[in-house]
This record gives sequence, structure tokens and C-alpha cells, in this order.
Amino acid sequence: MTVRFGYKASAEQFGPAELLEFSVLAERVGLDSVAVSDHFQPWRHSTGHAPNSIAWLGAAAQATERVTLATSVLTPTLRYHPSIVAQAFATLGCLAPGRVVLGVGTGEAMNETPATAAEWPGGKVRRLRLAESIALIRQLWNEERVTFEGNYYNTDCATIYDRPEQQVPIYVAASGPLAAKLAGRVADGFICTSGKAPDLYDTLLRGVEEGAETAERDPAGIERMIEIKVSYDRDIGRARENCHWWAALALSPEEKAGIEDPIELERLADAALDRAHTRFIVTDDPDECVERIGDYLDLGFNHLVFHGPGADQRRFVEQFAADVLPALRERAGSVAEGVLQ
Repeated sequence: MTVRFGYKASAEQFGPAELLEFSVLAERVGLDSVAVSDHFQPWRHSTGHAPNSIAWLGAAAQATERVTLATSVLTPTLRYHPSIVAQAFATLGCLAPGRVVLGVGTGEAMNETPATAAEWPGGKVRRLRLAESIALIRQLWNEERVTFEGNYYNTDCATIYDRPEQQVPIYVAASGPLAAKLAGRVADGFICTSGKAPDLYDTLLRGVEEGAETAERDPAGIERMIEIKVSYDRDIGRARENCHWWAALALSPEEKAGIEDPIELERLADAALDRAHTRFIVTDDPDECVERIGDYLDLGFNHLVFHGPGADQRRFVEQFAADVLPALRERAGSVAEGVLQ
């Protein structure tokens, strides 16, 4: 089992030039991938950012040489038409051959409805839209003169003229079993996030396997990627304080329900600062950091992308790479040997 480690480029928190600088650094210190978020609106109005991920990936493709570049995640169903996503990622695949991943998900209202004024669909419709968009994207990558007549999307003799020799992989994000089964049926990889109830990961991974088996696919061929929220710093006080910007992640689904305005979300997050750390691994101890991240390796995840919450991303990347990453690679090697045995 090959294990890869990556850097989360948080487009909600940083502008495009800063993100590019941090991503080049992530490659320099030895990380294997950079996964950028795709937001139309950030979590915070007063200090947030929301650069376009597709445009940014074009710059990242030229600024880096080795790392895999992924969206984690983009929603190809409302503000992006699947045909345009197919064209954009085919172009990115030509610019960075073998280094681009299209990570997709069903999305969040705060990013889709303000940009389109469209009604926010229910979960079932969002999954159906996502499945249809993936089918259309793949058809456009494999055929010419595509006339597609779906329930949600249509094309008329559409052709993507510039395509990479190696097709861009598609990963599907899931926070529930139905979306996980979709990933198993149609995707090259599966994406989820850390900090949830442990039983959920068993459910999600089992859903991926069930979906793959339904489609007569080998589950072992589907990459299992997880974004791990980790606030590591040699100063424990700073590690805790760094989580404050991301306090919205600690809000319950009920507290966030129906909120699409970053101003209101920021107000709620500020009232929950004392809970901000609960979604993160917060530590100043490298051994503890490796052990807690290692729990996700033990579950079977083989692509771990690290999201550091602090404003000083250079400090996080450099300290994490020096203090944690070497031992983490050893831990991953031990897990891989155990799988092979």
C-alpha cells in the first residue's frame, strides 16, 4: 500500500498568491500533494478569501514540478456546469500531466446559492446531480461530438479538443454512506475529513467497498483520501489559538443549518471559540501527533492531507515537516508491511 501525504491549501483563509507560496514550500519540504478548497464565499467575511480554484490550479501547475494538485472539493453541479469542468480539468491535465486530480462533492449552500440564486436542492437530488455530472465529464473526456440528454444536464455535439494522454482521476467526497457508495461505483478515489465519530469512518469505507462491488470494481484500486485537521506547533498555546479562525467547523449541523451568509457564520463562530479546537488534533508533541494521525492509517486511508489552521502557514509546514513527517512516513511503512504480510 503506497501512502501519500499532502498539504491543504485553504482558499477560505488565504489569498491566491499566499496559497501559491505555501504550496511551493510544501513541495520543497517533501509533501506529495496539494489539495485546494473551492469556495465562492469563505467561512469568515472580515478576514476570509475565496480565490477561484481552477484559475489557481493553472498557476500552481506552473509553479510546482512534482506534487499532485487536487480540488478538495469542487462542486460540478450548480455554479459550474459539468462541461466547463471537463474542459478546465482536461486543460490542467495537459499543463501538469499525471499530476491533477478532480475532487468533487455535492457542495454547500453558502457557495452555490449566492452565486446562482438557484434553489438549494435536497441531499438526494444533489447526489443524483453529482452522479450525472461525473458521467457527462467522463463522456466528454472519452468521446467527440457528445450529445448528452440527462435529467439535469444537456450538451449538443460537444467536444473537448485538448485532452491529456493520461485522463484526470475523479475523487468523490462523502460524509454519509450513500455518497460513499457513489464513490465506490464511479470514482478513482474517495475523500472525507477527520475529527468525526470513529464509527463513521468504518461506515464510509464499507460504503465505498459496497459501491465498488456493486459495480464489479476492485475496492483496492480506489484511493482513500482524508483531510486531517491538525494544529501542531512547538508552542501548545499557539497551537490552540491557531484553531480559532476555524471555529465554524465546531458548530453543529443544527447551528449551521440554512446559513449562507459569511457575516452570520462568522458571528456564530466567534461565539464558539472555546470549541474551535475540538475538530483538530492539537499538540506540541511530535510522538502524540504521529500516533493520532496514525489512527487514520490504521483505518486504511492511504492519502492523508494535512490542514493546519494557523495564520503562519510557513511555520506550520516547516515545523510539521521537520518534527512529524519523518516518523509519520516510518509509521506508514509499518502499516504497509503489515498489509503485505
